[in-house]
Amino acid sequence: MFAGNVSAQSTLFNRDLQYFRYNDQRGLNVFETTKSDTVGFDGVKVRVGGDFALQMQGLQHSNTMGNLQDIHTNVNLPTANLRIDAQLADGVRVNLLTYLSSRHHNDTWVMGGYLQVDNLNFLNLNSQLADDIMDIVTIKVGQMEVNYGDQHFRRTDNAYTMGNAFIGNTIMDAFATEMAMEVYAQKNGFIGMFGLSNGALNQGVTHTGNWSVYGKVGYDKQVNDDLRVRLTGSYYHNSNLDNSNIYAGDRAGSRFYNVMVPTGDDFRSGRANPNFTNNIDAVMLNSFVKFRGLEFFGTYENSQGLSKGEAMENNPEMSNRTWEQLAGELIYRFGNQEQFNVGARYNTAWGTNAAEAGAFEDGTAWSIGQQDVRQNRYELSAGWFMTKNVSLKGSYIKQTYDDYDNYLGTGSTNANFAGGQFDGFMLEAAISF
Repeated sequence: MFAGNVSAQSTLFNRDLQYFRYNDQRGLNVFETTKSDTVGFDGVKVRVGGDFALQMQGLQHSNTMGNLQDIHTNVNLPTANLRIDAQLADGVRVNLLTYLSSRHHNDTWVMGGYLQVDNLNFLNLNSQLADDIMDIVTIKVGQMEVNYGDQHFRRTDNAYTMGNAFIGNTIMDAFATEMAMEVYAQKNGFIGMFGLSNGALNQGVTHTGNWSVYGKVGYDKQVNDDLRVRLTGSYYHNSNLDNSNIYAGDRAGSRFYNVMVPTGDDFRSGRANPNFTNNIDAVMLNSFVKFRGLEFFGTYENSQGLSKGEAMENNPEMSNRTWEQLAGELIYRFGNQEQFNVGARYNTAWGTNAAEAGAFEDGTAWSIGQQDVRQNRYELSAGWFMTKNVSLKGSYIKQTYDDYDNYLGTGSTNANFAGGQFDGFMLEAAISF
């Protein structure tokens, strides 16, 4: 089948790239690139690829206030990515990803990129010790997608949708591009990773935040021809952030356009951001089991922190707020190349929102303490890989908002969620090569 070990998937088109994760159907269920590779190096090679995606959205939404804008069945903005990968030396590869078109930005802009080193042959060290170390070690450096958790390997990234059997990402969508370095060790199925980043989405010498530390440990084993099992745990820590990145770092926007928004557009519509802009400690546990064509992928996440306002306005001993998330995906792939799939996903996120304060139009002040709230999403999907580069999928989605009813009228930014829900069908066509 297409999904599986990267080393066994070289093709005429891109056989020259080492330690490479494909962005088409062959990249399904590939997480970190492995240390196995059969591709030799015979000079600098450049691979140019792309992603294109288009949705037909048929969602409707409602809330208690009845102040949401009218939305209709129609086509969303088409999105596009440009991918450039180059093999610079034996074991040395560079990646660059550019968003040509995205929901949040009208202009073309660089999402990020990295340098990946898997051996030191280019240094001509003639050292057996160096060779033995690099047999298990990988180094990545760049302004790149940080490897916190496994969910980000299965999410939609602007126009890239091939790794996602569903239309949307998770409610708490852990994704950020930061200036970072990651060191991996992989041997006999065991995986370890340590990462260090400056915790910033937009770079500048005026930043005052601390550096972030994060890591991952896990085990990934193809037990036999029919069964694969993967278990990982990840941790991300920063005691003094410049801003909230992990749950607000996707600048491309969500797939659910204009839902639960009174006017204009909020490009993060359909997501929950805990607003940990001051400090954060987050843990994500993931499980992946594939038995023949049946897959299960699970996520549990616990994230704690405070907003800047809470940290400044309250005493230093104030307890962190907590948000948690559960998500489970059950997918069945069938066909002689597993080109068809059906799936179901349940996702719930709950936690304590930050206190709010403001004033009505007449100048009357209002304030709201911390509130415990929850969002739930159900999604049923079916998909077809027409070729390994062309896919079509459809989903039914329903999302509900619980316990938001205590927010004051139009004064609160979360009042729009009181008694809220959206549901309906979406179709998505995508090309990746």
